[in-house]
Amino acid sequence: MKNLFDVSGKVALVTGGSRGIGAMIAEGYVANGVRTYISARKAEACDSTAARLSEQGECISIPADLSTAAGIETLAGELKSREDQLDILVNNAGATWGAPMEDFPEAAWDKIMDINVKGPFFLTQALLPLLEKGASAADPSRIIMIGSVDGLNVNSMPTFSYGPSKAAVHHLARTLALHLAGRNITSNAIAPGPFPSKMLKQALDTVGEQIRQGVPLKRIGEPGDMAGTAIYLASKAASYVTGVVIPVDGGITGCKPTL
Repeated sequence: MKNLFDVSGKVALVTGGSRGIGAMIAEGYVANGVRTYISARKAEACDSTAARLSEQGECISIPADLSTAAGIETLAGELKSREDQLDILVNNAGATWGAPMEDFPEAAWDKIMDINVKGPFFLTQALLPLLEKGASAADPSRIIMIGSVDGLNVNSMPTFSYGPSKAAVHHLARTLALHLAGRNITSNAIAPGPFPSKMLKQALDTVGEQIRQGVPLKRIGEPGDMAGTAIYLASKAASYVTGVVIPVDGGITGCKPTL
């Protein structure tokens, strides 16, 4: 019981790890003794975050564009050249797009679906050999998909492909959980509510107080809230948990009143 939440010595990859929720999770892992690889499309930002987090532990930058098959192949190949096994895969890289319904472009729809849904599946596929290598019934390897409360509820903003893509992420997590259970790999999703990030910055700057008042706990999420959930899902404490979606949203999904 004493070491249920100990994740030290594990190896993790966090995509979209240079900022926002990805950086929060990566920092939590690094600070708790996980050798953590982070990936992001912009090499300078990825390298900068890895350097900052390396002051607390071991963090390695592997920049890659995961919206393309070539980028996924590059990341998977680089990781395979450095590690014999991967204990934790956090599929966090994502994007959004907003436009009035009449003007919403097909290219934007495809871009969001490719980055948010297609990319995580094919990266997981490419990394299956590493995930299987160190997995056991007592300590499975972990896949953690980062969805959104927008995949559970309906957002009033005109981000028409974002919510459906995150609902797909949640269902993909459950589908992977079933198909990979026999390989000693668990798959779960986190559905964040409002957290400080580039994606939410404009909304927080303009209607931040309104957003806070819409959260039952009356605050925006903090880095420790996200890191704590990701550490739990990667630890011994969650070895028997798979196929679930955990909202980390201050109560928006579970207890926000309808009237």
